[in-house]
This record gives sequence, C-alpha cells and structure tokens, in this order.
Amino acid sequence: MQQDTAETLALQALGWLAGNDELLPVFLGSTGASEADLRAGAGDPAFLGSVLDFLTMDDAWVIAFCDSAGLAYEAPLAARQALPGGAQMNWT
Repeated sequence: MQQDTAETLALQALGWLAGNDELLPVFLGSTGASEADLRAGAGDPAFLGSVLDFLTMDDAWVIAFCDSAGLAYEAPLAARQALPGGAQMNWT
C-alpha cells in the first residue's frame, strides 16, 4: 500500500473513531490526546499511524470500522505498515 492511500484510510478511521461515542473517550484517554489534537493530527502521518495502532488493538474495532467503510479486514494493518513507524517490529 502506498503512503497516500494509507493516510486516506487512516483519515477514514479517524473520522469513524471521532463519531464513535463509546470508543473516542477510550482513544483520548489512552493516548492523552485532546479533541483539538485530533484536528491538528489529521495531517500528520505519524499521528494517523497512532490512530491505526489503536484501532488494530481489538479485532472487534477493526471489524466494525471495516464493515462501516466497506474495507477488507486486513486493510488497517496494511495501511499502518505504510505509515511512519509501521515497519518496526514490536513483540511486546
């Protein structure tokens, strides 16, 4: 996946997350981001990567997002790998 395609998908995920009244507070609480940070981070590929990192922590979240966006379930992870820091292996 190309970085520009990955950024577009991550922006879709950010929009989906911002519209999710149950999950948005979890994201904000776990990242320490504010709603203003969401707007500012929308143009930052590293921030968009953190959105996908969060999303891909739970299969149910991936399924819900992909079903709503009409995407294959592996798309968020493929997008994450195309963004800054996505190629790093994390075994913890």
